[in-house]
Amino acid sequence: MAKIAVIGAKGTIGSRIVAEALSRGHQVTAVVRDPASWTGPEGVALQAGDVLDPASVAEAAVGQDVLVSAVGGGDGPGHEATVEPAARSLVEALRGLGANAPRLLAVGGAGSLEVAPGVRVWDTPGLPEWLLQIMHAHGDAQAFYNSVDDVSWTVLSPAGTIEPGERSGVYRTGTEQLVVDAEGRSHITAEDYAVALVDEIERPAHLGRRFTVGR
Repeated sequence: MAKIAVIGAKGTIGSRIVAEALSRGHQVTAVVRDPASWTGPEGVALQAGDVLDPASVAEAAVGQDVLVSAVGGGDGPGHEATVEPAARSLVEALRGLGANAPRLLAVGGAGSLEVAPGVRVWDTPGLPEWLLQIMHAHGDAQAFYNSVDDVSWTVLSPAGTIEPGERSGVYRTGTEQLVVDAEGRSHITAEDYAVALVDEIERPAHLGRRFTVGR
């Protein structure tokens, strides 16, 4: 079983990743700003950490097989500024660990996925400005990851809609195109997203690139 550290383990997606990894017998460390505030499941090691501090990230990553970053956007005005700087901090930290660095799996965004040739989700008319800011922040982070060839990374972009729900264990994957169902809807539960991410940990298939999931 893998040793997995999860940054952002208290969030909607991060908490599902923690639960899914634990259910499969993996050794999980939750990296949070304040370990005393942890209210998640038992059996999780706790470590204080700040995703924007490369030294803090490196400390959390030492001895791990996989480092998961579940840092996203949407937590309030200005929060989108965290996404791209976090990507740079994560890569800087792992570069500093050299050959001992764990693999990085990062939660991405759906905004830069294609819905038609040359047309991306963020080109959809009527999207609110706050959402566009978050989408483009994830797009900037993805562009940065695409330039990295000396750290083992994978980004998993969700479907157009991701929200808490049931764990079915069923999903479909794509690469740069939004995954939609027969009615043209793009949806994944946070639970099934976590299934896909832990599947990728156990059976790596997207090293050095982004992929996406949907029902």
